[in-house]
Amino acid sequence: MTDAIVWPETWIAAELRARYADLGSLDDAALARHYEDFGRREGRIASPAAQREGLIALVPADASILEIGPFCQPVLTGPNVRYLDVLDAASLRARGEAIGIDTSRTPETIHFTNGLGAAAGQGFDILFSSHNLEHQPDLIGHLKEAAAALALGGVYVLIVPDRRYCFDHFLPDLTVARVLDAHLEARTVHTAQSVIEHRAFTCHNDTLRHWHGDHGPEPDGMDGRIDYALNELKAANGGYVDVHAWQFTPQSFESVMTTLNRLGWSPFRPLRVYDTAYGRNEFTAVLTLDAAA
Repeated sequence: MTDAIVWPETWIAAELRARYADLGSLDDAALARHYEDFGRREGRIASPAAQREGLIALVPADASILEIGPFCQPVLTGPNVRYLDVLDAASLRARGEAIGIDTSRTPETIHFTNGLGAAAGQGFDILFSSHNLEHQPDLIGHLKEAAAALALGGVYVLIVPDRRYCFDHFLPDLTVARVLDAHLEARTVHTAQSVIEHRAFTCHNDTLRHWHGDHGPEPDGMDGRIDYALNELKAANGGYVDVHAWQFTPQSFESVMTTLNRLGWSPFRPLRVYDTAYGRNEFTAVLTLDAAA
């Protein structure tokens, strides 16, 4: 099934010419130089799959799909889509109502509520995740469970926040060392560091302000939010606190995923990692299983 999907290249000369009149006269070599020197930084759209709507449009309606973490607003729908979340449908709806969001699109059924490991052997063509990967305490463990849920030739399709254009702006990119540390500890909950960073050292979440270089003051931890985080950790008493464990850019994501695969820690390798489009706080990616996985 997924072998028939053509995932567009991350950089397509014709796409840039069609979208931007000022680039129409440049040949391919000049376009490549412009994109490396300016276009990527400007958020020029170099591939139709660089935006979530373009990526989603490539997913076949007849593919067997597992969407991870749909909450009350699934991205994908249809008879071949299954859902995994931490709560059942009724509980998700109640949670959505409690925090004041639209619950009208909550899935009728959440098929898996006992973790991604429960989907092992299901043979899905596609796993799909939107703004979920950054919440995984053990990223390598998550990737291994994702691989076990896929059919041979299956892919993991992702929409991932770009830390540069969201509240994570001042937090550092993930590293291979930190990812391995989390896996060797077999983490199931977030560290105190992740909770403190998320609560006390994040900034505003206005995407366009970030694109225009206005990130606001860099948090210094002197505004009481550290105490808030510590109290939250104390109240959780070792339980799960939902925060971002990892911060990504397209470049750091591709680098770490490639390294983990080459070292044998991840069954996935990056097939496509698309650059973040102007005005967006997310990038898109497709991971593919190695033949031996």
